[in-house]
Amino acid sequence: MVAVPKPSPYAAQLAGSGIRAIMERARRAPGPVVSLHIGEPGFPTPPHVGDAIAEAQARGETGYAPSAGLPALRDAISAKLASANDLALRSERVVVTAGGTQALHLGLTVVLRPGDDVLVPDPGWPNAGGIVRLLAARPRGYPLRKANGFLPDVDELARLVGPRTRAILVNSPANPVATVLDGPLLERLVRLAHERDLWILSDECYEAFTFDGPHVSTARADPDGRVLTCFSFSKTHGMTGLRVGYLVLPEVLAPLAVRAQEAMLACVGTPVQYGALAALTGPQDHVDRARTAYLRRRDEALELLRATAVPYAHPAGAYYLWLRVHTSDTTSFAVRLLDEQRVAVAPGRAFGDHGEGWVRLSLAAPAADLVTGIERLVAFGAEAGSSRHA
Repeated sequence: MVAVPKPSPYAAQLAGSGIRAIMERARRAPGPVVSLHIGEPGFPTPPHVGDAIAEAQARGETGYAPSAGLPALRDAISAKLASANDLALRSERVVVTAGGTQALHLGLTVVLRPGDDVLVPDPGWPNAGGIVRLLAARPRGYPLRKANGFLPDVDELARLVGPRTRAILVNSPANPVATVLDGPLLERLVRLAHERDLWILSDECYEAFTFDGPHVSTARADPDGRVLTCFSFSKTHGMTGLRVGYLVLPEVLAPLAVRAQEAMLACVGTPVQYGALAALTGPQDHVDRARTAYLRRRDEALELLRATAVPYAHPAGAYYLWLRVHTSDTTSFAVRLLDEQRVAVAPGRAFGDHGEGWVRLSLAAPAADLVTGIERLVAFGAEAGSSRHA
């Protein structure tokens, strides 16, 4: 064997996605599968978005864009932030990114140093920890517990802050637990960041989908510029494959982020930026229809679950259900559920140690599939539980 240099230890330590593993297994399964495992929006990209992309290409708008994004798009984002998020800020604080994932990567890039710690929710979106590791830093999970409604415990967070802690990641509406953080809780989190001299990375990619109250942006509670906020067009506008998002930064960090974006990506694709502009400035009825559909599916699912003994986290936002199952190995449970019942769910262990014993279902699936999937899961879970205790 020819000797080659060793690969990056930061890339080598990344684990494979437990969600992707189920996705690939479902694709190979014989026969139809009830797919409740992925966070794909339940509606197509709006026609006016596709039209805007095609028109940009027809005009020859296929060259490089500014690293920070098209000025017209940044201005439209600034206007949206003022109207929808109650955040009045200049467009110079906005950087257009290749989806919400890259927004988080860029934000962490401009605040982290090698060896820093980042407090991340557990259970939480697994990509966040991977990004932290790629930046030679260390993710440290802060537990989201059923006893606390799967919300951050600020006192526990304070105890977890150590000399190397550099930032806290918050997610609202939350994936996978579907909680929504209210204003007073966000104020306490920002106050902790101020007292301990920390940054906050706020993932708000599901902002459009709250069911029991309004979405509140973390930056509204930010008096001194400690919050970096990640937004995405993917979930709100059904644009997951187009990869457009944006990062909103404190003024002191914005120039650094633009330079980092140039080194990291050069720019987001020009035609898709025109599509994002159309998504913001064009009709918004597709967002309202999606929210209404997800709410209706949530209520139908909860009515079904109330007739069972299955514990669940109350889904206040995003488009997920977080269900308790009778197992201490949700990865194996999800594989068996797929193989034996043809139902694909995301195993809780994929979201962190504190996700064990739970599974995530998507409300973006068709309503009939959601009902079928829950019925099969409940029956299978009861059988698995009785077998385990026999």
